[in-house]
Amino acid sequence: MALIDNIIARAKSNKQRIVLPESLEERTITAADKAIADGLADIILIGNKEEILAYAEKLGLKHIGGATIIDPATSEKTQQYTELLYELRKAKGMTMEQAAKLVQNPLYFGCLIIKSGDADGQISGALSTTGDTLRPALQIIKCAPGITCVSGAMLLVTQQPQYGEEGVLVVGDVAVTPMPDANQLAQIAVCTAQTAKSVAGFADPKVAMLSFSTKGSAKHEVVDKVVEATRLAKELAPELKIDGELQADAALVPSVGKSKAPGSAIAGEANVLVFPNLEVGNIGYKLVQRLGGADAIGPILQGIARPVNDLSRGCSVDDIYKMVAITACQAMDAK
Repeated sequence: MALIDNIIARAKSNKQRIVLPESLEERTITAADKAIADGLADIILIGNKEEILAYAEKLGLKHIGGATIIDPATSEKTQQYTELLYELRKAKGMTMEQAAKLVQNPLYFGCLIIKSGDADGQISGALSTTGDTLRPALQIIKCAPGITCVSGAMLLVTQQPQYGEEGVLVVGDVAVTPMPDANQLAQIAVCTAQTAKSVAGFADPKVAMLSFSTKGSAKHEVVDKVVEATRLAKELAPELKIDGELQADAALVPSVGKSKAPGSAIAGEANVLVFPNLEVGNIGYKLVQRLGGADAIGPILQGIARPVNDLSRGCSVDDIYKMVAITACQAMDAK
């Protein structure tokens, strides 16, 4: 797949430091071994070095010695990270004792490495829930400037080159925020456009704010929300090419866009689609995937100051490997 090949090539060209905290999980350590062998990223594993190396040997992995392995129980930076976590969370009632306990959690330790500037991104979820992945990221790394909500983008690689960017579309939110208000929807639009640039490699993201209405063809409060979100997104990112509200066909098909939204620079040309809520987004991308035969890559978490991505607990080694490359591309853009 050309898109994934391009993402992997970009990751290799500027290696980032990616933390894999679930180091004793078989798929994760196998993907780490492949990433090291291929020069995809500088891999950081969290845990006891002897246990990790012994497990790698048992699995027949030959490159784990090339990882940086950090044990929270013995690291010289554990106290520093404990104090950092305490400072970040003391206003929320966290004690030094609670911070010391949490620092031993690999997911928290990894985020503290990133917050301290010693790593560039983190991936977990092969063993952990989405909540367990996001909690330390939001408590420690926090959202990007100007952003207050996390969302999830999906790369859709279709067999229809006349749409999007030679058949590739970036869509959001498909994973995190169920009912975004207008301000959150505007943030999702800006973040999804950024993902289109940093991960999919789009030079010119064109964002359509989707609705069941095009330019006032229907009246409803949910349409009003999309109209307001479009206005706010333009304020948040004045350079962004964005229009709405647009129906999906008006966003994607030039003839329909010209008919329904004459004068729009986005209608019929969109390569980034923003759904009005999570229900529509999740259903929509899965229909395109299953009925349209598209490859769906993601979800890719966005809106966090440094990339932290969540895996499905049913993920494959290849899924994790690809997510290392995706996270690396996000990390380059976040610096």
